[in-house]
Amino acid sequence: MEVIPAIDLRNGKCVRLYQGDYGKETVFSDNPVSMALRWQSEGAQRLHLIDLDGAAEGKPCNLDAIEKIIAAVKIPVQVGGGIRTMKTIEQLLSIGVGRTILGTVAVEKPELVKKACKKYGEQIIVSIDAKDRRVATRGWLEKSQVTASELATRMIALGVRRLIYTDISRDGTLTSPNFAAVKELLAQVNVPVIAAGGISSIEHLTMLSELGAEGAIVGKAIYTGDIKLKEALKTIKKLKSK
Repeated sequence: MEVIPAIDLRNGKCVRLYQGDYGKETVFSDNPVSMALRWQSEGAQRLHLIDLDGAAEGKPCNLDAIEKIIAAVKIPVQVGGGIRTMKTIEQLLSIGVGRTILGTVAVEKPELVKKACKKYGEQIIVSIDAKDRRVATRGWLEKSQVTASELATRMIALGVRRLIYTDISRDGTLTSPNFAAVKELLAQVNVPVIAAGGISSIEHLTMLSELGAEGAIVGKAIYTGDIKLKEALKTIKKLKSK
């Protein structure tokens, strides 16, 4: 299982939100490039960048920071937040983004997802961000009537080859992941699933690995020190070799 550090960008800074609430922000660094280099130096094999301003605005707002991170690191990055047109997908891939993450358009413009998957295959990920099993869109500011399960089924039918599942109520809380929901989704789909939200210990990472998650996105816990990235990577590597 991949352990993927998250860098959430807002106003060019590296921040974390509590349960996706833009009013509950903690700034961890005003230099996202130095954070990216830190996680790479500690052994990360991939980075997860989210443009929080972009998610709310519906278009990329932190491209400068994203470009600087890509130029600085040697590992692949996946980027989400405000990606709602083919033009934006193409723009991000052209600056070196490895995978683009689609969220809102999965609910609002499924035809765009189908077109993007046909053209870019594995470079497209759909993020299913749910609260009480209902999918939230537009930077988690709006709640749809679509369930996580329904959206996953629809997306795979359109050609999506990888999903991210985030439980919003756990995100940034340092409580625990929604293991039951992750397990349910893994049993339902035949594509890799990356889990996010509430991961606050190496034990949580071990449990997600044992459930069969392809990856786990760690955010707040690596910034607070609740999870030491080097130690986490070592633990997961040992699990693989068993």
